[in-house]
Amino acid sequence: MQYLWKASRFLIAFAVLLPLFGITTASAARQQPVHELNYFQSYATKVDGADAWRIEIGMNESDVKYEIRQKTLLKKEIVIDLADTVRGNLKQHIQQSSNIVKEIRIDETGERHTELHIALAPTFGEAAVKVTAIEADRRARKPFRLAFDIYQKPAEPEAPSVDGVKGHTVVIDPGHGGSDTGAVGPSGVTEASVTLAVAQDLQRILEASGARTAMTRDTDVDVYGPNATAGQELQARVDVGERTPGAEVFLSIHCNAFSNADANGMETYYCAGSSRGARLATILNEELDRAGGRRNRGVKTANFYVIRHSSMPASLVELAFVTNPAEEDLLADEEYQERLAYALAVGLSRYFTER
Repeated sequence: MQYLWKASRFLIAFAVLLPLFGITTASAARQQPVHELNYFQSYATKVDGADAWRIEIGMNESDVKYEIRQKTLLKKEIVIDLADTVRGNLKQHIQQSSNIVKEIRIDETGERHTELHIALAPTFGEAAVKVTAIEADRRARKPFRLAFDIYQKPAEPEAPSVDGVKGHTVVIDPGHGGSDTGAVGPSGVTEASVTLAVAQDLQRILEASGARTAMTRDTDVDVYGPNATAGQELQARVDVGERTPGAEVFLSIHCNAFSNADANGMETYYCAGSSRGARLATILNEELDRAGGRRNRGVKTANFYVIRHSSMPASLVELAFVTNPAEEDLLADEEYQERLAYALAVGLSRYFTER
């Protein structure tokens, strides 16, 4: 009897201590609520003017977690993975009268786990899925629902193009990135995010025009890598240009900053002694002036590392002051970013064609 008492005390203590070590028992794991699927409806609708097919799935709990993935290999299918759910009284196979969705299959793939397999019409293109949570409507006797709107993914708009750059190679350097946000505006817009957005727009325009491009970075990363010195990071950007076959121009994109929030305008730089760099900076300045509508602070020389160490004609452009509230708003605007990118593309076109 004494042995049994000691053993029971040990088991109680063990159960109490388990959560402290991140271990849960089977009974504890079952504490998550089970979402019983108890409502289904589907019908045609519109999403931003496009034809869509809406699928509403209702359940007795509102905090359901889900993941969406598409399959296109054997057949076009959208799979919605619902955690902590059971199928309830819903049918396993539900036929659909739609030219978007042909059939829905609801499978219990494991304990407390359900998948919706939504078979798309064979001729349907790439699908987009919009998810909306709909609160319970007691008067209509409708539970909490997740609505999945399935529609044709809009085509990417064609990038504008410019003449005169076909066959040329341009190195684009979005300033800062990764551990270095660059300057930060009063509402939190970072220089690194603006320079990357403008650089990506510029890359699309140039490549749509037949040019070749190399980006020193195309995501929010350090070019050299973590824990680099300033010199290592800047040299890594220069190295991208030096390793790019046939590279003809190095263009570094930045936003300006100053302690006085009233400071404003754009400016372009080149390295003293580089006549081709001066010509490039001058043309870019003229095009930014036409397109940006900001105060023109002029064409200037500077000893910036990336333009001083590049073996090709190089220019560094300051698009505007991210520390100026009005200019910060402009720099964060996608249309304004595209306008600046197009101005830079036109400038590069002039650089290659005007001799």
